[in-house]
Amino acid sequence: MTTTLPAGPSSGTAVFEQLESEIRTYCRRFPAVFTRASGHRMWDEDGREYLDFLSGAGALNYGHNPADARQALVDYLLADGPVHGLDLHTGAKRRFLERFQEVVLAPRGLSYRVQFTGPTGTNAIESAFKTARRVTGRTDIVAFTGGFHGLSLGALAASATAFKRDAAGVPLANVVRMPYEGFAGEGVDTIDHLTRMLDDPGSGMDKPAAFVVETVQGEGGLATATPEWLRRLAQVARERDILLIVDDIQAGCGRTGTFFSFEESGITPDLVCLSKSISGYGLPMALVLVKPELDQLGPGEHSGTFRGNNLAFVTAAAVLDRWADPAFTEGLAARVELLDGLLADLARRFAALGCTPRGRGLIRGLGFTDPAFADRVSRAAFAAGLLVETTGARGQVLKIMPPIVLAEDRLTHGVTLLADVIDAVSRKEEDR
Repeated sequence: MTTTLPAGPSSGTAVFEQLESEIRTYCRRFPAVFTRASGHRMWDEDGREYLDFLSGAGALNYGHNPADARQALVDYLLADGPVHGLDLHTGAKRRFLERFQEVVLAPRGLSYRVQFTGPTGTNAIESAFKTARRVTGRTDIVAFTGGFHGLSLGALAASATAFKRDAAGVPLANVVRMPYEGFAGEGVDTIDHLTRMLDDPGSGMDKPAAFVVETVQGEGGLATATPEWLRRLAQVARERDILLIVDDIQAGCGRTGTFFSFEESGITPDLVCLSKSISGYGLPMALVLVKPELDQLGPGEHSGTFRGNNLAFVTAAAVLDRWADPAFTEGLAARVELLDGLLADLARRFAALGCTPRGRGLIRGLGFTDPAFADRVSRAAFAAGLLVETTGARGQVLKIMPPIVLAEDRLTHGVTLLADVIDAVSRKEEDR
């Protein structure tokens, strides 16, 4: 039986429930109809305000509708700038490439070619894998426990979470899974394990084309690799002619306190995948940074109709101007330090709950003894006007991702509100 919706303007969620696929996710946790957003705040159709610590799962590092990017976007549209361009040369693309070189690559001494892929992170991962396989002539990719790299079949093969892999419907091949730092428990050297598997002719492991790694596992419970672990991984790759791919799709663009999440370690990956906040405005955009000598895919061998999103180029160039201002990076460092202290305070306050900070920079989380507690807090936080999601294979970690530009007093306010929710949920459970 088909339900007929009323004609004309409507409110509520009936149309979504009738017409939208069952695959929808975030709206189930946050069942509001949002109609306005600015900075760190969103409003629903009833006028209720929410503090957004979800940040588009990392696509809104600069908050909703940042004024500088919005103005550049409006000016471009009013000037009839081309919106769609395949991979044609456009002024918008040129401006982005020039600013990216001037503000990001050159100051860090990095020499990369920029490959524009289809506008999603998983598409960037697919291209990086193709490149690694082309360059090395080898097939397998080493990915790590807890990793998430996307949901198209090649990227999904490298992703670890069981329920996402189960949706593939076909075998997911040509990926070898190795333990991430800390996965096997304290005292287990996972780089040593990887090295022995690679070097022992009796291990049964073929030499791979590449390693793919997140320095902070955004969907993997916010497990974090130390700089030393990353340096050793890079050394293992370099000494064995294996390429190193860093998936910076969620942890990049300032989320860890530096533009790239690997800067603290001092490594130089062979390929870097960026998406989410690279556009600076939540517009679809993705790219792969490739060392020049590895830029071996030929014209059209990895393509896509929407790899020329000129609106994203415009907003991306606008927010890159911020990175040229030392005051911006100094303010970012101060917010990182503030959040670290606030979460340490929460860990002490809620020690009886096993509250443990995870992640680094402004991609953070809280783990608890009860793996279901994070979910209850997330849902209660929504009722209190705060958007925070969960992460991990069991949703066991509360994920905290405020905009990286959020004022310090607003950051403190948000964490204080979160603390009140944690306290309320724990008290409610004690009273049962």
